[in-house]
Amino acid sequence: MIEVDTSHSQIVERSLAGERAVDEQTFSSLTILSERLEHLKNNDKIYDSVTFSPDVKGLRARNRAVIVS
Repeated sequence: MIEVDTSHSQIVERSLAGERAVDEQTFSSLTILSERLEHLKNNDKIYDSVTFSPDVKGLRARNRAVIVS
C-alpha cells in the first residue's frame, strides 16, 4: 500500500468537513496531492482510473475560480 502524507490528506479532509477554513494551506495541500496522483499515473497505468471525489473536484474548481477572478 502507498502511504500518503497524512497532514496534506487531513488538511483537505478537514476543510471539506468544515472543521477548518478553506484557505491557502488547503489549496497548497490539494496541489501537492494532485501532483502525487499525476506522478503515480505517469509511472503505472494501474492508477489511470483513480480520481478525486466529487467534493475534492469541486474544491479544485473553486480554487481555479479564485485564481481567475
